[in-house]
Amino acid sequence: MIRLFLSLCSFLPLKINHIFGALIGNLLYFTSSEAKKVSEQNIEICFPEITNQERQSLVKKTLIHTGQNLTESGLIWNKSFSKNVSLVQSIKGEHYLDSSKNTILLVPHIGCWEITGRVLADKRKVTFMYKPLRSQKQNAYLFKRRNQGNLTMASADKTGIFKIQRALKNRELVGMLPDQDPGEEGGIMAPFFNKQANTMTLLAKIAKKNDVQVLMFWAERLPKGKGYELNLEPVDLGANGETLEQHVASMNDSIEALIRRLPEQYMWSYKRFKSTHSYG
Repeated sequence: MIRLFLSLCSFLPLKINHIFGALIGNLLYFTSSEAKKVSEQNIEICFPEITNQERQSLVKKTLIHTGQNLTESGLIWNKSFSKNVSLVQSIKGEHYLDSSKNTILLVPHIGCWEITGRVLADKRKVTFMYKPLRSQKQNAYLFKRRNQGNLTMASADKTGIFKIQRALKNRELVGMLPDQDPGEEGGIMAPFFNKQANTMTLLAKIAKKNDVQVLMFWAERLPKGKGYELNLEPVDLGANGETLEQHVASMNDSIEALIRRLPEQYMWSYKRFKSTHSYG
């Protein structure tokens, strides 16, 4: 059923696709869905200073973007890399990719993260780390659509880490999405919006070991189905100091700063603080 839905979404022009996604987002908001409840709690945790009216406005906006993220994914996954590129209006900071250093792309769950690697992979080799889904069927479906051409997917395990190291050795781009709870292993508690959150250490470890540049990479969703603006900005993991804990804290600081610029496009429906807060 999900595959059929995503396939149907792939036939819609982006503007219509996003209108459809916005309708789904409004439905999530007005039906008191799980996505709404989690988003409300996360936004309250991260923005305690805003009023209830401001909070509800942000929740509604972010659920609209959540709906658009769902519908556009069908379009992106089922189109070629070159078709994905045609949806991008501009790429800011692309010159950073010409550095003599190897590059790790830090890709938070903001905007249209699914299009980021596919656009670069139209002309370059890119290896992206991903967290496998629990459902084997859904995981196989997504892997088939993500692992194409110059884009190689690496699972978040020892085999995936080997792929990442090999890609860096071959001077290929590496992408990681570090703003999910990594579970009991692979993470440490680090500040995020002035709260402690279990945070992935892998990106910081690999960056330090290989002396690479880290670039924040995100695709801002433009209004009225106009497409996307891709952005690359350097991240200084050593801004707070040189220990692993300080590098992870710097990573979270950079993600938080980006979210504050585009709060409505962040994936607030994910239980980011599940290690320290109960969601109900």
